[in-house]
Amino acid sequence: MESQRVDQITQGLLRLREGDSSAAAELFPMVYDELRALAASYFRQERSDHTLQPTALVHEAYMKLVNQKRAQWKDRAHFFAVAAEAMRRLLIDHARKHGAARRQPRTLPRIGRDATDTPMSEADLVALDDAIERLRALNERQAHVVTLRFFGGMTVEEVAQVMNLSENTIKGDWRVARAWLQQALEREADH
Repeated sequence: MESQRVDQITQGLLRLREGDSSAAAELFPMVYDELRALAASYFRQERSDHTLQPTALVHEAYMKLVNQKRAQWKDRAHFFAVAAEAMRRLLIDHARKHGAARRQPRTLPRIGRDATDTPMSEADLVALDDAIERLRALNERQAHVVTLRFFGGMTVEEVAQVMNLSENTIKGDWRVARAWLQQALEREADH
């Protein structure tokens, strides 16, 4: 049954890629629960009085995804990897728009072994995003692994599938990137 649903999602994405306007409406119920779970994982890291809600995040991200003219959806895993990035961008934009970095003192987010170890404020999220962008300039692949693991809530196995790399490579990238980000955040907190 699960494999049939994955195939249906992939077929819907291919139809969407080919310009079938009805595919977006048919695809939404198939991906909604997974997108909602992804959004919920983001909000487990946020403060409880966040002004953006998971449902709104899902709807806004989905509209951005399906309205892309150049999207070349390969399969379900690719779609959810891009969805993770879209949700991350929306959350960061929301945090920046609300001036969280200016209003709240920054605390030091911990990048734990699991992707969602600790709750984060919007200011922490902005600091982490800034550090990820600095990492991206040094190592695009490691930054992508962090985005998929931390923001996408993906397992090592799922990231390996999306990135078409071995699980050992993903584990190594995750370990190195976590250490680099932690040091970058500590340096920033000291200044």
